[in-house]
Amino acid sequence: MIEKLKPIIERVVPGTDTSKITEQTHLVNDLGFDSLALMMMAMSIEEEFGFRFTEFVRFETVGEVCEYLTAKV
Repeated sequence: MIEKLKPIIERVVPGTDTSKITEQTHLVNDLGFDSLALMMMAMSIEEEFGFRFTEFVRFETVGEVCEYLTAKV
């Protein structure tokens, strides 16, 4: 799942070295995400995976995003 998420992260934060992203990578502290980047990632995930977020989900790490997506798709 992480390999499917890396291109989305690259689109949201261009220039990110996705080769170093692991499940422990923190979205805000390590990748520099802000509230806009988090929203853009959510929108890209919805488009890429074909579903809509129906509740607010606070993702801290890449691994949390992967776990959520694994449960949804």
